[in-house]
Order: sequence, then C-alpha cells, then structure tokens
Amino acid sequence: MALYKKVMTPAQVWTSLAHGSTAARTAYLQASGLVQRFEALAPLDRDAVRNGFPRVGMSAEALRFVWGDPYDMAGDATRYAHWRYLGSSLDLTVYGNQYRKSGNCVDVYLVDGHIVGWVEYIPTGVGR
Repeated sequence: MALYKKVMTPAQVWTSLAHGSTAARTAYLQASGLVQRFEALAPLDRDAVRNGFPRVGMSAEALRFVWGDPYDMAGDATRYAHWRYLGSSLDLTVYGNQYRKSGNCVDVYLVDGHIVGWVEYIPTGVGR
C-alpha cells in the first residue's frame, strides 16, 4: 500500500486498512484502479516511484505517486506548469506534501507533462 498512499484519498486509505489481509488490500487497490494507474506509468517512472525520488523526465502522474498532489499549481501540466510543494524534498519522499509545515518549499517545473527540473528553497518574506 505504501506505493499508492500518496495518490489515495483519506477514505481510500482507511478502507484499504480496514481489509484484514494483504490479499484483500491488494484486491481493493486493484478494484479502485490504483494498480492500473501505477502500471500505466513508463518503466523508468515505475522504477523512480519504487525508489521514492523524482527524476528529470518523469511524468506528472508519476510525481503524484512520489510526492502526492502539489500544494499549489499554475499552468497546464500537458503544456507548461509550475507545481509547488511544501516541505523538504526528503520529507516529501517520506510523507508527501506537508500542507501544514512551514520551512522549505520545492518548485517543480513541467513541460509537456514531464518534469524538466525543480528547485528547493526556504521562502522569505512577511510572516515567515
């Protein structure tokens, strides 16, 4: 389930955990379409998701598996987009987007639905 947790809704997480056995959880993930979403990723993206780290060239969908949904999005990921995540890249890998955490931010830049780069920084300004 860890592979899918960052793309699952809270209700899906609870429902999955409520299944008593690994086989039942696996069947639930299959029925929910999450397994198919993962299997539809390119082989290099599946490897990156299993390793838990993004890579240049990774699809936007694979990034959701690695870090979850972004805190903020601008643009259209199928053309050009800028996604913002809250938390350090290491925290994002472990926990996903840190909606309530201040500190580091990671800006990810996508072109044609794939990562072209990202920048991690500590924001400055009023209230920080």
